[in-house]
Amino acid sequence: MAEQQKSIFITGAGSGIGRATAQLFAERGWFVGLFDVNQQGLDETAASLPEGQRISMVFDVRDRAGWARAVEAFGQATNRRMHVLFNNAGVGKGGWLEEMPPEDIDLTIDVNLKGVINGAIAALPLLRETPGARIVNTASVAGVVGSPKMAVYCATKFGVRGLTESLDVEYGRYGIRVVSLMPWFVDTAILDGAPGDGSNFRIRDRLTEQKTPIYPVRMAAERAWDAAHGKDTHYMVGQAAERARFAARFFPGMLRNQLKRMMTDD
Repeated sequence: MAEQQKSIFITGAGSGIGRATAQLFAERGWFVGLFDVNQQGLDETAASLPEGQRISMVFDVRDRAGWARAVEAFGQATNRRMHVLFNNAGVGKGGWLEEMPPEDIDLTIDVNLKGVINGAIAALPLLRETPGARIVNTASVAGVVGSPKMAVYCATKFGVRGLTESLDVEYGRYGIRVVSLMPWFVDTAILDGAPGDGSNFRIRDRLTEQKTPIYPVRMAAERAWDAAHGKDTHYMVGQAAERARFAARFFPGMLRNQLKRMMTDD
C-alpha cells in the first residue's frame, strides 16, 4: 500500500453492496481489504480489482479470533492504518417469527448485530492510529420501521442503528466517527429469497408486481462513499428510503399498512 493511500476494510465483500463498494473505492484509488465467509464470491470480487490494491481473506464475522487475524493482516498490509471499517456483512433470514427455525434466528442475530459489534471492537486499535478514521455500519430502512415477516431482521437493524448512534459518541473521544448506511431494497441476491441465498422467503417478484423501487448496488456504493466522507450520522439509499424515514416519523400508520401490503398476502 502506498504511503499516502487511504484504506477500507470491507466485510461481506463477496457480493452485493460489499462488492460494489470495493470496486468503487478501488476505482477512486483506495487500498481495499476484502473479507467474506464465501471463498468463491471473495475470489470473484478480488479478480475485479487491481492486484496491488487489495488483500482478501475468508473469515466469519461471528468469530472473534477470525476478526483478530483479519485485522492483523490488514494492518500489516496498510502500515497499521484503517481509514474506514465497512461493517457490511449481513444475512436476510425472514418469515413469520413462530415459523422461523431457531438456527435462522441465531444466525441473523449473530451476523447482523454481534458481527458488527465484534468488528467495532477488533478494529479499534487500528482506527485509533489513523487520523480521521470512521466506521460505516450497514443498517437498513428495516432499522427505521418494523416490517411483518422480518421481525428478527428488523430487530438486528434497529440494533445496528442504536449501536451506531451510541458509538459515534463513545468513539468520538478517539476522534473516530461512526455512521450507518440505510438502504431501501437494493438489487442483490437477498431479494431472491431462496434458502441459502440469505433469506427463506421470496420478495423480489412481489416488489416488482407492486412497482416498489429496487435500487442498483452502485447507488448503495456511492452512498457508502458519502458515509465515509460526510457529516451526517445516517445515510439513506434511494428516495424511497428517505420517504420511509419521513413517514416513520410523521405517518407511521400509513407506512405500516404499506409494508403489510408489500410483505404479506393479507
